[in-house]
Amino acid sequence: MAGWGSFLLRRLAGTAVVVALLSVGVFLLLYLAPGTLQQTLLGTRPATAETIAAITARYHLDEPVFVRYLRWLGGVLTGDLGVSIRTGVPVSGMLGDRVPLTLELTAYGTLLAALAGIPMGVLGALRRGRALDRLVVVTGIVGLSAPPFAVGLVLLVVFASGLGWFPVYGTGEGFAGTVWHLTLPAVALAAGALGLLLRFTRAALVRELEQDYVVFARARGLGSATVLGYALRNSLVPILTATGLVVTSMLVGTVLVEVTFALPGLGSLLMDSVTFKDVPVVQALALLLTLLIAAINLLVDVGYSIADPRVRRAS
Repeated sequence: MAGWGSFLLRRLAGTAVVVALLSVGVFLLLYLAPGTLQQTLLGTRPATAETIAAITARYHLDEPVFVRYLRWLGGVLTGDLGVSIRTGVPVSGMLGDRVPLTLELTAYGTLLAALAGIPMGVLGALRRGRALDRLVVVTGIVGLSAPPFAVGLVLLVVFASGLGWFPVYGTGEGFAGTVWHLTLPAVALAAGALGLLLRFTRAALVRELEQDYVVFARARGLGSATVLGYALRNSLVPILTATGLVVTSMLVGTVLVEVTFALPGLGSLLMDSVTFKDVPVVQALALLLTLLIAAINLLVDVGYSIADPRVRRAS
């Protein structure tokens, strides 16, 4: 337990430092936009002296940058992410309405990719060099080469508009309705992730099956299922790495997929906010994605230590 405690404390401290550094970059997004801060915050509205003075007072633009950063960070820590320039609605409320859908879509896509990619990778490793293995490798290459939004468009044309098996847009009601509406977007996200998981699983298992302990286990007469179980357990670290990459890439990939399927998630909100230069919303979304990715990496690190205790002792 002491080893677990020190391991988690080190990982949490490292994650906190990374998030703190990235928060500075997120805050500075406001200053990277072209033009003055007042012009950026005004957008297309007329820039009168009174309006500029009001914006300067509202956003404390007459204070030093460091003071403004601390003020913004203090608001973030208390749940105050500012107000949307475009809608005048609190940003925290806008995110709260859209986060569940994006997380559901990401989880659904990850589940589909894992259920298909990992077994296919295992099958390819067990049939290495045969026709089935070549088919698995080609499937992985095709999956990695297919952009999620392009796959989404094909799925819309074939299974929604053509065959009418799935809805074209919307989120549905209830668990079954949500699953039905999110199936095509999740498949679009899972296509590329499947290829990544497949290749990582196959490569890791092929390497383990060539190790001496596998040869020794077979020589002792252990069953194929038992030997495969040993090899799979020792392959978990690269598979967990691929899974972490899959989840983070899906969080980014939801931007275009949600727009393609007209889903009101974080991706479509980000597109709208960037288009209208709604800086407070873009800042909040960038910070939220940073926190989600940091949390995923932390979970992957914990998974490493569970799959291979040597990782925990070496950290």
